[in-house]
Amino acid sequence: MIPWLGAEPGFPADERALREPNGLLAAGGALTPPWLLAAYRRGIFPWFSEGEPILWWTPDPRLVLVPDEFHVSHSLRKTLRRRRFEVRTDTAFAEVLLACAAARAGGPGTWITPAMRAAYQRMHELGWAHSVECWREGRLVGGLYGMAIGRVFFGESMFARETDASKVALAHLARLLAERGYGMIDCQMTTAHLCSLGAREVPRARFTAALRQWAHDGPAPQRWAERTMQDFDWN
Repeated sequence: MIPWLGAEPGFPADERALREPNGLLAAGGALTPPWLLAAYRRGIFPWFSEGEPILWWTPDPRLVLVPDEFHVSHSLRKTLRRRRFEVRTDTAFAEVLLACAAARAGGPGTWITPAMRAAYQRMHELGWAHSVECWREGRLVGGLYGMAIGRVFFGESMFARETDASKVALAHLARLLAERGYGMIDCQMTTAHLCSLGAREVPRARFTAALRQWAHDGPAPQRWAERTMQDFDWN
């Protein structure tokens, strides 16, 4: 059994998380800014389907990507050099949310419910949540969104309507965060795709220890400039 949370933000110890399913910690609570900030600073995130209560997770191990360790393959480097996409930050956060929540081919919609979209939209308005977008010929063709707290970026979801669009967005995010002194990108769950881009698993205890350093030391929340991403050198 997992505990049901009360009215005020607060979570049980990580050690109470289930091993199966991996990392399920608690249920209940709310998706308000105080709850979300308290959760992310502890390495906890919400993940649930429509019709379920809010479920909070802290898996062990945890997948993280150090910005300087993002792996640019030969083919991706060629795409980046061609500058096929225009990469922007925070110009279409709501559209990125909708695209990430859209049903995948051959499957149902994602876990990004209307309540989740409303919660992260509010965090965006407060300067905590951000999007990186790939545009081509005036169309949004890929991107990602997540939360920037302290010097940690907590990745939430990404999408691509054209080949390599989400990879290009992640490459630019990693370069931007490296330049701003961020310690890591939290990728939450392990996937072969993210591992191929340089992400690696770390024990939960090591991850949460890093959060105590990185998630409480950084710039104040603010909207990232609504502009085209600077031209990085991909040679």
